[in-house]
Amino acid sequence: MPLKPTPLRRISPARPRSASRTVSPAAPAGGPAAVPPGLLAVMCACVVLAVGMVAAVNLAVPLLSASELRPSSSALIWIVDTYVVFFACLVIPGGAAGDRFGRKGVLLAGLLLFAAGALLSATAPDTALLLVGRAVTGVGAAAVLPNTLAVLLHAVPAERRGVTIATWASMTGFGGVVGNVGGGALLAGGSWRWLFAAAVPVAGVLAALVGRVAPVSPRNDRRLDLPGTVLLVGASVALLVGIVQGPESGWGSAVVVTGFGCSGVLFALWTLVELRSRHPLLDPRLFRSPALRSACLGMTAVFFGMFALFYVNASFLQYAKGFGVLATGLGILPLILPLVLGARHSGRLSSRFGLDAVLAAAFACVGCGLLGLSTCGDATPYAGYAAWLVLTGVGLTLALPTLSAAIAVALPPHQAGVAAGLQATTREFGSALGVAVIGTVLTSRFAAALPRDIRAGHDPHTVAQALAVTSPVRAPEVVGAFVSAAGTALRVVGASVLMLGTLVVLEALLVRRRRARS
Repeated sequence: MPLKPTPLRRISPARPRSASRTVSPAAPAGGPAAVPPGLLAVMCACVVLAVGMVAAVNLAVPLLSASELRPSSSALIWIVDTYVVFFACLVIPGGAAGDRFGRKGVLLAGLLLFAAGALLSATAPDTALLLVGRAVTGVGAAAVLPNTLAVLLHAVPAERRGVTIATWASMTGFGGVVGNVGGGALLAGGSWRWLFAAAVPVAGVLAALVGRVAPVSPRNDRRLDLPGTVLLVGASVALLVGIVQGPESGWGSAVVVTGFGCSGVLFALWTLVELRSRHPLLDPRLFRSPALRSACLGMTAVFFGMFALFYVNASFLQYAKGFGVLATGLGILPLILPLVLGARHSGRLSSRFGLDAVLAAAFACVGCGLLGLSTCGDATPYAGYAAWLVLTGVGLTLALPTLSAAIAVALPPHQAGVAAGLQATTREFGSALGVAVIGTVLTSRFAAALPRDIRAGHDPHTVAQALAVTSPVRAPEVVGAFVSAAGTALRVVGASVLMLGTLVVLEALLVRRRRARS
């Protein structure tokens, strides 16, 4: 009996393609010549846009703090994290939606949502509407990111898949730096609104290019897990409410205790729902695999450190070093040099020295780089600051392609969208936690380090608030308090990355030892 040509789930990737016109992502039709010209470049540009927005908004924090919106310190963190939370929590549903309804169509819808959310953010008259715009943009990004990799894995032949994954993974790091540089150029005009306004035409152009070059991929009939999605979003938001509101509301306050309590309950309910679901958003049983579990933890740790750095870097270079917004964006460039020069060689290093050794070196570089940056003050030459950025970038270069490939190969080819979504979830959830944790530590330590009369008379929680209520003569005291707080915050994050990296490497070593004994 001949195979039916449409349902992907009824076609095994191991069967010959001659029996059917529909092929699985593991064996794309044609060969290298079948890959549409420019496809990789367009997909990478979409990744850079989605990830770059996470980094770019950090540059706008000083401008937002002093703007007519006058957001509180917790509101500033939410302006950054609202996008990241929706991005992180919906990226797996975004990948599953691509598998179910068509990856190209969902990718296009995501780019249009991204443009709509950016337009709403650019025109927001108050903080509440700005947060809504950030949420819509995050939903769009969640539809964009996983489907870029899914489209590529369907289109490229097997022999090019490793290089394609490495290139795509490096764009997640490259996008952060592009966001800093491009965001700095846009914000140099003096308004934070320009950052969001510029994203609208960029997303529109990319949508047109995707419509032209992206191939149509097969679909499956996997149902979307709406209960699991709602529970995951609710649990993540509740967790971040507890972290972010702690410094302002008090760690024993009702809102903080309720946030942490609801987070624990919702995560537990999410686990139960996923275990019983026929088509779970993310099957918790997948994490029985030590390789997948440690790779996800490692990706979370790397982006926890990376985006915590982005959040502090913008304010540090502007307040402590006196850089303008454009110079601040350019100031992060040393971080990208290792990514540009060495991303393609990470696979060779893993083959020569072993995966465990490469990951250990990666976490050591990222953690020690952050600890080194914590020692920099307003008197530190920029060259010294840049050297620690390079060391951190070396760690990112070693970690990103290695961890991305480990996650990608842990799931079957027909779940390419879910695999890409899992990668993005770990990255963006790590980014959200990094911003929330470093912002929380920075706020609490900054308030404590301010001179007592300023703190008692005005209770400021941001540098802009403190500078607005003090005379120019006392501005160095405010900046000194910020530098001290930033150093403490970076030490907390750097130590956390080293601790989490140690856990990842130890688990890999234990698994290898168990296999050797069996």
